Amino acid sequence: MKPCATLASRLPYSVAMLFNSPRSLTTVLVLAVLTTSAIAAHAQPPDRAMSKLDARLAASVRAGDSTTQRVIIRTTSSDTRALTNALEGNGHSVLRRHSIINALTARVPVSALAGLSRLPFVQSISTDAVVIADQTSPGDSTLRGTLGLPVQAPAGNRVGVAVIDSGLEAGPEFGDRIIGFYDFTRGGSAASPTDDYGHGTHVAGLIAGSGDLSSGKRYRGVAPKARIVALKVLDRNGAGTTSDVISAIEFVTENKDRLGVDIINLSLGHPIYEPAATDPLVQAVEAAVRAGIVVVVSAGNYGVSSITGLPGYAGVLSPANAPSAITVGSVKAFETNTRSDDRVAPYSSRGPTWYDGGAKPDLVAPGHGLVAAAAKSSSLYTDNPSLRVGDAYLRLSGTSMAAGVVSGTVALILEASRAAYPTSSLAPNAVKGILQYTSLPVRDEGGVAYDYLTQGAGSVNPAGAIELASRIDPSTPLGSWWLTSRVDEWTLIEGESLPWAQTVSWGDALSEGPALYYNELAWTQNIIWGSNIVWGNNIIWGSNIIWGSNVVWDDNIIWGSSLIGTSDGTSVSWETLAGLAESIGSVLISP
Repeated sequence: MKPCATLASRLPYSVAMLFNSPRSLTTVLVLAVLTTSAIAAHAQPPDRAMSKLDARLAASVRAGDSTTQRVIIRTTSSDTRALTNALEGNGHSVLRRHSIINALTARVPVSALAGLSRLPFVQSISTDAVVIADQTSPGDSTLRGTLGLPVQAPAGNRVGVAVIDSGLEAGPEFGDRIIGFYDFTRGGSAASPTDDYGHGTHVAGLIAGSGDLSSGKRYRGVAPKARIVALKVLDRNGAGTTSDVISAIEFVTENKDRLGVDIINLSLGHPIYEPAATDPLVQAVEAAVRAGIVVVVSAGNYGVSSITGLPGYAGVLSPANAPSAITVGSVKAFETNTRSDDRVAPYSSRGPTWYDGGAKPDLVAPGHGLVAAAAKSSSLYTDNPSLRVGDAYLRLSGTSMAAGVVSGTVALILEASRAAYPTSSLAPNAVKGILQYTSLPVRDEGGVAYDYLTQGAGSVNPAGAIELASRIDPSTPLGSWWLTSRVDEWTLIEGESLPWAQTVSWGDALSEGPALYYNELAWTQNIIWGSNIVWGNNIIWGSNIIWGSNVVWDDNIIWGSSLIGTSDGTSVSWETLAGLAESIGSVLISP
């Protein structure tokens, strides 16, 4: 206890007395930090402490901001409760606890953030930013036709999808397949389904709408027999908070077996303020994947600078930068079923990810001008008559919609796998690998394939993914060939024989060879996508994704006319985040 006595001697008497109380050392340290700055020099060096703050909070501290902010504080596992007691004891509100990532959400003065960040048990402090849903309106598309799916089957039977969004309006499109509704704008309580904004109902309709209110079921979703759990995190204006999203992810993860949830759809995101390793929303996603849930996330709608109108890279949002998430960009299908005329939507966010330089998106999917179920009492429906299709549907565009298409595809993959191998199941990484390997490369108007940071492996191919999944036996021992029969590495859509991409990314490298034909450690649970693992001799990993020959970077990365990063040919060094954050805005944006 000698160090404590020495420290106490430097503090005001009221604070020093705390060291003689029965409170935990964690509580004492936090109270001291919140009362005086004298402790700052005794905890950690200033540069290390400031590195725990995300870019937005660090800027507020440097500017001497006198306001109080909502923040998410991640700690070591044993100190969250003590931190809670200390903050509340000093009059600061603790709003949420997030055990899935050992964190809490609180209101804290900016003036106290530097001191809190110097505490050794505090791992990171992040902005609890506002979340906003964002979508556009043009176009129309025959979704199941362009996906190569028949009208009636497959349907995602007995697969559960958690849609974390603005809610869900019950009706004939979903029937009795809504198995739970929880309102996290009101603490996560169970409630009757409602959607006062309309974004969540549309996304859910793309995933699992029956199409019963459309002629010939034209607007049927990808997996129309899948079950939906809706978790409301956005209000009638499409706004919410990061901490509500984390709470919803945590709830689904802890109750996945009771609710029967296999997939989480996150058609939302925010500007990246910090590395993925400290981003609380990213870490919540990674925890869900480790629990065996496939998490699908929209990449963002920032492929074009709002200032210059020019294309740009590094617009991927958080949590789309989560390594193990399936990150989805948007494709324009131009109202045809053929794939040869498809183009990546200019607004679709490109990689690499901010700070980490990760290769994203993982793939793209139809997301432009898609028609799906409308929440008729929602603000999107009532305020935008031009978006209506008949009296039961809306037409929207964005990577939000593309993510819904991929979540529906994942439901079909899991259904096919379980039908073929009922005693075993595919892990999330295997599902992601199947989606990439069977995807169909997209080309621009000149016939040149889009680079990997624009389209990932290619455009989603449900028919091919179902075929491959039904031939992979998950019970096969590690290191063994797990295909049960031969597959044709092409898919026939509208008379066109389309070759699969036959590539899988792992970190910043692309596979060369049948990466999905062996049961490798990479395809098991609890492996972070892109981590350093030992591969079998049957897989050769080839060119670097980011700096490969298919992407021309020169010496820098350009967003419109602004330089946002530099490269030495093997790695990327980012400029400050301020430029991008200001161009996107300081709020969370849902693609």
